[in-house]
Formats: sequence, C-alpha cells, structure tokens
Amino acid sequence: MRLGFLASNNGSSMRAIILAIEAGDLAAEASLMVSNKPGAPAVAFAAEHHIPVRVIPTAKSPDASDERLLDALDGARVDLVVLSGYLRKLGPKTLNRFRNRILNVHPALLPRHGGRGMYGRRVHEAVLTAGDGVSGATVHLVDEEYDHGAALAHVEVPVLPGDTASDLEKRVMAVEPGLFVETLQRLALGTLRLPEAVA
Repeated sequence: MRLGFLASNNGSSMRAIILAIEAGDLAAEASLMVSNKPGAPAVAFAAEHHIPVRVIPTAKSPDASDERLLDALDGARVDLVVLSGYLRKLGPKTLNRFRNRILNVHPALLPRHGGRGMYGRRVHEAVLTAGDGVSGATVHLVDEEYDHGAALAHVEVPVLPGDTASDLEKRVMAVEPGLFVETLQRLALGTLRLPEAVA
C-alpha cells in the first residue's frame, strides 16, 4: 500500500502514519509528500524521514496545479492519497484518477458540522453552539463536495461541561492521528474495504 500525503501545515496525521510505518505497525510505504506551502513544517518532517517531497502551489493556477499533482502522485505510483490538514480543494483530474482512494479526517462526527468553511476551530464552535453532547473525528473519502464522501471510521469524544472551542479542539486533535492509523491498518489487513471506483 503506497501512500501519498498532502499537507498544508503541520501534518499531524501524516506524522503519526509515517511513524507507524517505521515502527512496523502499518504495512505501507510512504511514497510521496506534497504541500502547497514550501515552509510547511510537514515538508521538513517528510524530508527528515527520507520521503520524496514536492511543493505545488495552487493559488495562481488551480488547473495547472491539479495536473502537476496528478503527475506527481502517478509518478510515485501512489495507491492511496492521505489528506493531513491540506487546505485546498482538489481538482477534477486528481479526484477522478483517485476516486474512492483519497482519505481525509474531519474533526466532528460527519455528517454533522461538515461542508464549506467548516474546518479547524470553526467546527468545534459549531458543535458547542448546537449543544451537542458528543463530538469526535471521522475518516472519510474525499469527493467533489467538502466533507461529503462516505465515512469509513469514527471515534467519539465527549463534550464536557464548560468546554471552550479550544478545549474541545485539543481533545479531538489528540484522537485524529490514531484513528487515521487504525483505519489504514484495517485497509492493509483487508478488514476494511474501499468501494470500487466507477469509471
């Protein structure tokens, strides 16, 4: 299972996955790490762990960057694409080529509190505003709509009395990397299967 990572900042889940691979806890290979930001800490981490890195800015020409990203992933013979805090919407070429093979983690129990603009602390503020008694994290497939693809796994995190958005964010962030590693382990073992891509 050859993994390609996309990260815009720290890449916390990417880091946990790479460390699990190095520890022999995940039967996978980290084949490529791509960022849209050259100074992202995830870039330095990947380089330190001898993973090929590509920086592909997306702001000026989304169509050209989509093509460059697809070429990079294909060139690295990536099987699955792992989004780890990648704050750009993927283009149609990459989405079509890797249909049902792009995974993301969202900091809430989808389908609640997902969609355009729902990332980071905004999600936790929405959970508290809604008065939810439980939140969590969801690993899901990525498609053309934000946070819309099928959910593969989730873990619950209680909302505690007096929680601030910052409190809840910290607790949810603490469980996200482990959930991602566990989901990939299940895929590697065949106890979890992805839907077939439809041409």
